[in-house]
Amino acid sequence: IGNYDLGICGSDWIEELLAKYPSSALMKVNDLKYGEGALYAAASAAAGVDSVEAVRARPDTIRIASEYPNLAESFAINTRLKHFSVFPLWGGAEVYPPESADLALVGTAEEFSFYGLVPISRVLSISAFLIANHDSWKAKELSKMVAPIEKALMPEKAGGKTWGEKRSPGKEMRYPAPEADKDVVRLALPDGHQQAPTQQLLSQAGIRLDDYPSEKGNRRPSINLEGVSVKVIRPQDMPLQVANDNFDLAITGRDWLTEHLCQFPSSPVKELLDLKLGRVKVVAVVSQELDIADIRDLSESERALPLRVASEYINIADRYARDNRLNRYRLIPTWGASEAFLPEDADLLIENTQTGRTLAQHKLRIIDTLFESTACLIGSARRVSSPAKKERMESITKTLRKAAEEI
Repeated sequence: IGNYDLGICGSDWIEELLAKYPSSALMKVNDLKYGEGALYAAASAAAGVDSVEAVRARPDTIRIASEYPNLAESFAINTRLKHFSVFPLWGGAEVYPPESADLALVGTAEEFSFYGLVPISRVLSISAFLIANHDSWKAKELSKMVAPIEKALMPEKAGGKTWGEKRSPGKEMRYPAPEADKDVVRLALPDGHQQAPTQQLLSQAGIRLDDYPSEKGNRRPSINLEGVSVKVIRPQDMPLQVANDNFDLAITGRDWLTEHLCQFPSSPVKELLDLKLGRVKVVAVVSQELDIADIRDLSESERALPLRVASEYINIADRYARDNRLNRYRLIPTWGASEAFLPEDADLLIENTQTGRTLAQHKLRIIDTLFESTACLIGSARRVSSPAKKERMESITKTLRKAAEEI
């Protein structure tokens, strides 16, 4: 979009963007020969699928989970899958097969056996690339920046480890495929910084988990509740996964539930319980350099160019801009470190904060508070057909409600 003239980026994210926007102004200048890896399409070893042909022969819809939804769609089309659906994720795709997806696009080849996966196709080779904005490349003299980088390129390595297109399931499978049981409650727990407070809440409720948080990266901890299975996934992904009936219950943030509902207003996902953990405010932020007191000042300001609105909460940001009648605006999705975008690369930021200190350190100022967010238990509004599952879900909700009230 022209915020920068040059950059260094992994080729996986370059191809992810170009798969959706082939006429983008992004151009690859040079392969920098480091950060090398690969992106694979992988299936559960327990599913007995070890080739693209085996997947293509299946008559049902192939579910593909990935942080790279555009590359996942391109892979499905190029391999001529007749029926497929893509679940866009923020991370942790390796834990989705076999229950929540049939395939995952992942770049963790060395850990396939740990997660019980088998690669069926090498989708993309990855390395760091020097990239440029095409318009800047033509209009500006960038050789003084590019020449030293090209001169310092590392020599190409030979004899690197490669993976074949086809591989038989190994004997070191960490995660055997669980048996399908309509009475089992599928519970999603958060990864990342929300693990510690979640574990404390569960412990307060008398719910014991083995290996959560996990130093080894285990995403399937065992639990002391009969008829309950657990997976550890990103909180950002939970509302969509519950909506698609891949989980019955999940602990996420109200911010991510709101983000989901802004995009899918008729989604069956709903908040079941406020867990009163991880309280943050979702706020509208501008640079301290701007003479702006509130969002009204920003909406009434005369601008030659569209207002640039940056956020991880892209759908919340879109609704906020429309609700406040911002005349012309452009949304800029971010994936962390959003506060660094202002003032050069964005004019308005929709962000979460606990104390506001980090925003102040970046010379930013809050001009509006959209809402408060805490951790919450979410589930589906759809009717639960299994009486045993319904009873277990109600018991978990009741137990967590009591624990949350005692915190």
